[in-house]
Order: sequence, then C-alpha cells, then structure tokens
Amino acid sequence: MVKLHIKKGDESQFLYDTTVQIPIDELMIELVALHNARQKVDRICTVMGELAEHGISLPPNMQGLAEDQIEDLKLIDEWEDKCVPSGGAVVNKDPIGRRNGQAPNEKMKEVLTKTVSEAKKIISKDQVKANVCVTKEMVKDALDQLRGAVMIVYPMGLPPHDPIRLEFEDKEDLQGQHASLNVLDEPTSSLWFSGKEMLRGKKLMDFIGKNEKTKIIAKLQKKGSGAPAREAVFSEEEKKQMMLHAYRKQEEFKKLEVDREDAYLNSDWADSSSLKRQMQGLKDIKLGPR
Repeated sequence: MVKLHIKKGDESQFLYDTTVQIPIDELMIELVALHNARQKVDRICTVMGELAEHGISLPPNMQGLAEDQIEDLKLIDEWEDKCVPSGGAVVNKDPIGRRNGQAPNEKMKEVLTKTVSEAKKIISKDQVKANVCVTKEMVKDALDQLRGAVMIVYPMGLPPHDPIRLEFEDKEDLQGQHASLNVLDEPTSSLWFSGKEMLRGKKLMDFIGKNEKTKIIAKLQKKGSGAPAREAVFSEEEKKQMMLHAYRKQEEFKKLEVDREDAYLNSDWADSSSLKRQMQGLKDIKLGPR
C-alpha cells in the first residue's frame, strides 16, 4: 500500500493508506471526507468541554445577556428543565453567557472529559509521528464514542440549538466562524505532490510510479491557493540538532586553541628551575620499583 503523509500548509494532518491504482477523483473524495470528519471531531471535542463545565447551550436569543437583561425581557429557557444531566446539576456560571450554568456533577463531567480525551487521541496529529494511518472507521468510532458519552450524561438529549447536537445531526452552521476556514469542499480542493498538482482524470500511479511501497508527502488545499511551498530539506528538529553539533564543535576548537597557546609551558626549556635541578643531580628522578 502507498502511504500518503497529508499536510495542510507546513502542518502534518494524518497518514493515509491507498493504492497506486486509485483515480485522483476518488482519492480526493476520500481525503477531503476524512479531513472534514477529523475537523468535526475536533469541533465537538471543544464544545463538549464547554458542556462539561457549564451545561447546555442557552437559546440564541438569550446568549450573551446578563441575568437582569433576561429578566427585563422576560425570556425563559424552556429546555433547562427538560435537559437535566444524570445525577443532577451543579451550578457553574458561564462567564461568556452562552450556556445555562447547570453543569453535570463531577462523575458525569469525568465521563465527558475522558471521552473527549480519547477521541482527540484518535484524530491527533501525533498519529503521524507514531506512524499510524487514520481511517474513516477510526474517525466514525471517535464520533460514536462522543455521541454515547453525551447520551449517558444527558439521556433526555440536548436542545435542538446546542452546537453539539447540530454537529451530530450534520446541521452545523459554521458561516462566519474561524472553524469554517479549516473545512474543505471536495470539488474546489486540490492535492499537490513535489510541487505539482495531481490532476483529476488521472491515477495516482501517473504521478508517483507503480511502486506500492512508496511513501510520499502530499499537500491538501483549496484551489486557487497556488503551489504550496516546497518541503524544507531538514526538519526543525534536525536543524536544532545540527546547530547543537556545530556549537559543540566550536567550543571544542576554542578549547584546543587555548591548550595549544599554553602548550610550550610544559617544555624543558621553559622551566626556570630546570638548570638548578640538573646541577643538583635531581633531574629525571623516578620513584617506585624498576
């Protein structure tokens, strides 16, 4: 199997196994779907952290309002009594006013945070360092784990406006959010290898050859972004090691230079007491058995 090291810009994203026979059109569908699924898991993990700390999301017309403003406008959160966490709620006000402040108890909070941690490991970019290829089944498993944890803590479900529920139902609206910049649209995405775009209508083998044991770095990006920057010859870690090695060598040379300047002091002709010892017959005296 060909191993693709997928990057977005200079940042590693994930490893992906495929075959040289795969058409670029089909490969693009798979890669973009996997990329977007990983982004979805990451977004859900972020908002589930907020859920664990401050409870369910307030209705849009109540978000960001102070308590006295809510009272003056006579606004009521009809979902507060319907969506109560298992084991009861603990009051923890949301400082930015997006959630109702009725947080799960410590035990239920741990269920959410532990599941979030496990899901993050599945989609982590550290999987590249561990040489683990990410599959759509792995990402689906992460989503299922997150969904299951929410159902355990909130058996009655979440409000229809809660971002977590919207993500699970694929109804999220990312317009105007920073997260939208990380989402790719398959028809308007492109894949680059070795400074060249992998054109649709061809197969992967047309660009990398027929060797199934090949490993390449490919860059996934939006069309119209131009050719991505070429890979650096040395990684940042390799550069640090080279600089450290050069510094050590430089210090060694400095030490040798100092030693060389003082080396004459060990010569007989530089010893001011040499003649005196010679006249007294004290030169070349050795102690110990012969």
